[in-house]
Amino acid sequence: MHIEPGVVHGAKMILSYATAAGAVTYSAKMAWDAIKHRGPVSLAARSVIATLAVFIFFEVLPHFAVGISEVHFIFGTTILLILGTAPAAIGLVAGLALQGMLFAPSDVPMFSVNITTLLVPLFAVHFLAKSIIAPNTAYIDLTYAQAFKLSAAYQGGVVAWVAFWAIYGQGVGADNLAAVGSFGIAYMAVVLVEPLVDLAVLAGAKKLRGLDGSGLVSPRLYAAV
Repeated sequence: MHIEPGVVHGAKMILSYATAAGAVTYSAKMAWDAIKHRGPVSLAARSVIATLAVFIFFEVLPHFAVGISEVHFIFGTTILLILGTAPAAIGLVAGLALQGMLFAPSDVPMFSVNITTLLVPLFAVHFLAKSIIAPNTAYIDLTYAQAFKLSAAYQGGVVAWVAFWAIYGQGVGADNLAAVGSFGIAYMAVVLVEPLVDLAVLAGAKKLRGLDGSGLVSPRLYAAV
């Protein structure tokens, strides 16, 4: 979902600065709530794990350019379910920053655009989970249907934001719309794969109950609330 440099440019970038600032501010609020709940050490440890995971997902796993952007296996819902929303948000920001600075400096000018694209759908999934997962259900007990809904919401949000930035930056020309459409179609492969990964990781977590209470995973992973 790295939107190509130049898709949004000039004065239009001001909107991305505002949306990214809002997303980062909300991330800071969630981080503060996490610190109050589990302490700074737990948040720091989970954020480091999330950052390393995001960096690997972006730089090591297969990714390819399609249309207006790149298709990546982000596994945003996986990170959220295992580590929590605040560490996931921090990991997405830090992992994307590391990847850009170390391997793709041409992407750095689009950092605010890409941060918005990653974080806003993450927050949407955070709230969606409250409505589709019963309060007495731990995350390790999710069904495929629940995992699919979360993944579809996240990846759909990413595609929607990419489409928005592309049209906002380049207009509604036929070539631009075709590029957006090809990207959206390609991203459906991620929607099919991610729920399976979510369930596989959660099944592994179920066998590692020693992590419960360790501060290295989300409190909700094992404990129903």
